[in-house]
Amino acid sequence: MESSTSKTAVIYARVSSTGDRQSTERQVQDLTEYARYKGYVLVRIFEEHISGAKRNEERPILSEAIEYCQNNHVGTMLVSEMSRLGRNAFEVLSTVKTLVDSGVNLYLQKEQMTLLDDEGKVSLFFPIVIATLSTCAQLERENIQFRLQSGREQYKKKGGKLGRPSGSVKSIEKKKEEYKDVITLLKKGYTIRDVAKLTAKGISTVQRIKREIL
Repeated sequence: MESSTSKTAVIYARVSSTGDRQSTERQVQDLTEYARYKGYVLVRIFEEHISGAKRNEERPILSEAIEYCQNNHVGTMLVSEMSRLGRNAFEVLSTVKTLVDSGVNLYLQKEQMTLLDDEGKVSLFFPIVIATLSTCAQLERENIQFRLQSGREQYKKKGGKLGRPSGSVKSIEKKKEEYKDVITLLKKGYTIRDVAKLTAKGISTVQRIKREIL
């Protein structure tokens, strides 16, 4: 029989932007609806605006959410997707282990997975799936960064110059060619801040390309 605390839940929502450009509203709304559907008593909502590249030790709200669950015997932590829990597979697994050791269940909306089964035991394939998905996501980010850097180096070796002369005006076609790496990442759904980091371009530049071309 389930205890009363097993039906309590918290939401942890995170976005990469520290400004008003991104909001946790959608994550909170979707997870609140899920909590209502499952009959959970939602006791706290934790919202964090911090880069996904930050280590978990640098994510104070995530730490606060986990500690709150531990100290108040919260049954379940609701999260929109696995990437919210760490920047790589090791950090995600570390977070998962902390929750397991504390007897806190975890629900990942995007992956449609729960950490513990009805008997409170770790689902058989959960650690394997988490490690695999986290590693794939990490490798994709690293490969994109490597290809972009390699492309820039090859471009410069062939005499190409990054940037443009002061006062010059480029056509849309020229911008599409020069900023094709930016456009590719934006079309894949990467945030403006992440695209700027991966392509070594300014946030204002990425914003302008998105506004003018996409």
